[in-house]
Formats: sequence, structure tokens, C-alpha cells
Amino acid sequence: MPTTAPEPGTEAGTGAGLDLTLLYRGPLSSCDYDCPYCPFAKRRDTPGQLRADRAALERFTGWAAERAGTGDTLALLFTPWGEGLVRSWYRRALAELSRLPHVRRVAIQTNLSCRTDWLAEADLATLALWVTYHPGQVGHDRFLAKCRELDALGVRYSVGVVGQPEHLAEARRLRAALAPAVYLWINAAEGRTYTDAEAADWTALDPHFGYSRHAHPSAGLPCRTGESVLSVDGDGTVRRCHFVRDELGNLYDGSYRTQLRARGCPLPVCDCHIGYVHLETLPLYDVFAGGVLERVPHGW
Repeated sequence: MPTTAPEPGTEAGTGAGLDLTLLYRGPLSSCDYDCPYCPFAKRRDTPGQLRADRAALERFTGWAAERAGTGDTLALLFTPWGEGLVRSWYRRALAELSRLPHVRRVAIQTNLSCRTDWLAEADLATLALWVTYHPGQVGHDRFLAKCRELDALGVRYSVGVVGQPEHLAEARRLRAALAPAVYLWINAAEGRTYTDAEAADWTALDPHFGYSRHAHPSAGLPCRTGESVLSVDGDGTVRRCHFVRDELGNLYDGSYRTQLRARGCPLPVCDCHIGYVHLETLPLYDVFAGGVLERVPHGW
């Protein structure tokens, strides 16, 4: 357990309430970018699919709002397959959730292609953004201008790049241009092995790249998922994380609550940050204390 103040979702609070971290992923799968390494590139949702995604998100937002007065506290990370913030219902949901006193943090993974004026409606003490920069999909100057808008508004955010060799020069350029207070993270490219020299180049930009470079053994090891960290889909099905398909119940009928307990991981390895950050065998709740959901290191 961390030696610093507990991250939202690490411990149940006093009384009957729970302190939960929820990773929500609805049916949205469309994106306005066409990154070659992403299966959802330039995918289009039908109007019916978009209506279903909106209804699912509004149901989840309503459930979260109704936890007020129950003793539960929540930290919420939206991890859509597609790009959420180009949809008005995601922008509205984040702003509304940020203003709820029992929501400690609300964050979303985004490519930042949306406008930023909606953030004026949010409580920026609670809201944060996990931003990914995709060279080849957006120009450096245009992306940096969006980051400058976030800086001017006082938004808490991190920015990251997938560690493809062809992205290195752009990542260096971005790091030089970003405000020093903005953390630049690097995700190891899926299936890629890095030589020590290559890893050193990326580590010069992200001192924590080493955690992403290799998959982490996890079989049978203690993990906060399934106890205080949960994955929720658009139907309300609750699982311990996005990568373990076993169901723990449903959010909306409360059946998941009786299933919350410490569990060892059933998978041999964990290679995604939103998964391995919760492994108790890694020190990442200390490394990212206060910023686990938005991927901002402690004291950055």
C-alpha cells in the first residue's frame, strides 16, 4: 500500500460507504483519427449506435450522481475505444460529474481534437485529462495550441506519445515546447522490443518509461482491481478490469458490491498502464500519488 495519502479508490472510507475507482467504457467505438496501430481508426458509429452510447453514458452519470449521500466516494476514468470529447454528451458528463462533491476525480483519455470552451463549466479542482498526441494525425502547432488553451484555463492534464521510432523527433519537439509542469509520458508500442539504447532515448523524455517498456508478471499477484478498482461497461456489467472478462455483477442492481474483495491477478502478465498501475507489487500508487487516473506523477 502507498506510504503517501491514499489514492481515490484504494481504501473504503469510514462508515458504510465505499471509495471506488471506476473505469467506464461504453459502446462508443468511432474516432476522428486513423492511427495505423489502432483498430478503431476512422471507424464510424451509426446514429443508432451513438444514441445507445449516449443513453448508456447518461445512465452511468445518473448512477454516479445518485451516490451522493450514500457515503460512497468515486474516482472516475473514461476510457472509450473511440474519441469521446467530440461528442457533446461526454463533455457534459465530465463537467457535471466534476461538480459533484462525492466525486474526487473525473478524467478521460482523449486526443484533444475537441474544442476546449466547455471546460469553463467544469470544476477544475476535480477534472483532469489524459491526452495522447498522435503525430501524423494533427500538426504540432495545432496540438500545442490546444495544450496552451488548457494551460490558460488551469486544466490538470498529462500528454503522451506512443513510442514508435518515427515519433521520437516529434516527441522531443513536443517536450521542449510543453510547459515544464506538464508530464509527457511514453507508451511502449504494442509488440515492440526496445534495445537499451532505444529505451534510453525514450527515458530521456519520460523518466518512468521503464514501467511501460516491459510487460509485468501478474499471475496470482495482489491487485487493487476487483476490490476498490472496477471496470464498468455500457450495460453496467462490472468486471475487475478491462482485461479480465469474469463478471462481478451489475452496477445498477448493486450485485457487484458483495463481490468486492482482494484477488490475485488471473492473467500471466499485465502490459497496459491502466491495468498494471493498480498492481500492489509495483510502486506506482506512490509514483503517481494524487494523479493515478490522469497519469500525472506525484510532485511533477
